[in-house]
Amino acid sequence: MCGMVVASSFEEAVSLIKDRLDIVDTVSQYVVLKKSGANYWGICPFHDDKRPSMSVSPSKGIYKCFSCGAGGDALNFLVKIQNRSYKEVIFELAEKFGIELPKKMNPSAETKTLREGMLKACRKAALFYNSQLKTDKDASKAKAYLKKRDVGEEIIQEFTLGFAPNSYDSLYNELKKDFKDEVLEKAGLILKSNRGGWIDRFRNRIIIPIQNENGDYTAFGARAIEEGQNPKYLNSSDSMIYNKSKTLFGLYTAKDTIKEEDSVIIMEGYFDVISAQAHGVKNAVASCGTALTAEHIKLLSRYTKSRKIYLSFDTDSAGVNATKRGGEIIKETFSALGEIKQFDESHISAGADNKYACEIRVISPPQGKDPDEFIRTMGAEMFNNYIQEAPLLIDFLLNSVLKERIEVKTPQEKSELVSKVIEILKDVNNKIIQTEYVKMISSTLDVNENAILRELKKYENSYVQTFSPKIQKTDVTKSSQFEEKAQKNLLSVFISNGGKENYQKLNQLLPEDIIRDKTLIIVKNTIDKFINTVNNVRELTQNLYTEFIEDDNLTKIITDLVEMSEAYNELNSDELEQAIRENIFRLNRCYTEKEAELLRQQYREVNNDDMEALKLQMQLRDKIKLRTGDK
Repeated sequence: MCGMVVASSFEEAVSLIKDRLDIVDTVSQYVVLKKSGANYWGICPFHDDKRPSMSVSPSKGIYKCFSCGAGGDALNFLVKIQNRSYKEVIFELAEKFGIELPKKMNPSAETKTLREGMLKACRKAALFYNSQLKTDKDASKAKAYLKKRDVGEEIIQEFTLGFAPNSYDSLYNELKKDFKDEVLEKAGLILKSNRGGWIDRFRNRIIIPIQNENGDYTAFGARAIEEGQNPKYLNSSDSMIYNKSKTLFGLYTAKDTIKEEDSVIIMEGYFDVISAQAHGVKNAVASCGTALTAEHIKLLSRYTKSRKIYLSFDTDSAGVNATKRGGEIIKETFSALGEIKQFDESHISAGADNKYACEIRVISPPQGKDPDEFIRTMGAEMFNNYIQEAPLLIDFLLNSVLKERIEVKTPQEKSELVSKVIEILKDVNNKIIQTEYVKMISSTLDVNENAILRELKKYENSYVQTFSPKIQKTDVTKSSQFEEKAQKNLLSVFISNGGKENYQKLNQLLPEDIIRDKTLIIVKNTIDKFINTVNNVRELTQNLYTEFIEDDNLTKIITDLVEMSEAYNELNSDELEQAIRENIFRLNRCYTEKEAELLRQQYREVNNDDMEALKLQMQLRDKIKLRTGDK
């Protein structure tokens, strides 16, 4: 290929890609940056940031958030912001920059050809099915079904809806002249027949093509149209180009609106989404014939910064259970980012703080209809009203339980109802909010408020006893914080401007066991591995980021070291040596004091009534004096 640069190794490929990635250009695609001094500043996209706390340094080639600690180079930023694997990003950037990856790293030409063929075959199949819906004489039932669901020509074209003829090989005969059997089989379009030869996978069904977020046709949902035709929906299996656990139906057509409105509506079925988007609710998506997964939620987080998610499932008991499960998946996915919104501010006071990891609401019209039927019969405007009034997930779940109070006849039944309420309230971390809910529930159920609080307390105590590991209680002291910082200070000398000279000086001065933090030992060993294979500090830093790209904690540490190394850049040789010796001296004092404290603890625990123990106590006392220099 003309203009293609061939990389001889994995490391060279990554280095070539990094050379073409400008940190400011890369970050500014996702974050509005403002120049201040030598750096740029912006709102960190990795936590709910209200003021610019993320710095982007063109000279160092790094970004660092001084609030949540996220940091790294341009490649790390892309991996993190896109929630994609390192290799996926590398493959995409290599193609973008015209870099040919080494064979051992690159998907083989054969694999690449197969993948491209599968995508082309799926696209051609979608267009074939779409054409058959208009022209096939047997498509009348499919058309009648679509008409009944208020799906007109415009919607058919927008979603490329189609009809699979009631024939064993219509699609196969259409595609076999352009594609090999292997391509069609792996794309899930044909099957091996019992008699040998090939038959179409989908027959006599309405076809719903599934596109990935880039608009490629990757799979199909096929809806039965005959009475007794099973299964009701037949879906493509996972393949090289399709993973149902990572694909959301309608995302390609919804993603721009999700960004604009900073919210997404998750529905259950294909036609729920088709009906919603066709009637103006453009930010609706659905999972593809599978339960909601963490991968689905991570995918959506690329498009909604506030992570405001509406669940709009059927209103029957199965739909309520799906809502519960979906809510749990969302909470688990985002809980590490902070608190899930659990109380509407209007219930407490105006202007309450609104910093949340995510906000989960439930759209639940009272008519008992699924979203598709509701929108078609009641209109999109009425559906939008329910969006505006949608309760938080916790309120929806509590209301679902409290509706059961009408059927409660005995104290035992009321106790069971309170237990269900406790099961929901236990997840509310904020005690003030939890207490407000208890007040409302005690009034609704006519149960003593303190009784509910006592039951909650029982649950919390049993949870702590059952699940909390028994760890010796220790305080995070200033000493231990200094210990970590001093070790980082020493390591940061390795990546200061002095480069290899500083490395040699530092290695001569460092006692063998001065770096004791397990994670920092990994960093030190990796620096040792790379130091003689690089030409300068920039290459060393690049290699460290590449080595640790899939470990957020280690990437943050490298970013800290790059920041801290600046303090050593202007020092002459004597000043550098003095700074190193001071850090070593203070660290040794820290370690000595910790060892002495451990000995003191052992000294105090010895039984004074035992003669052997008294001897041990004397020995420990001598060791303590030795460690601390006491006279």
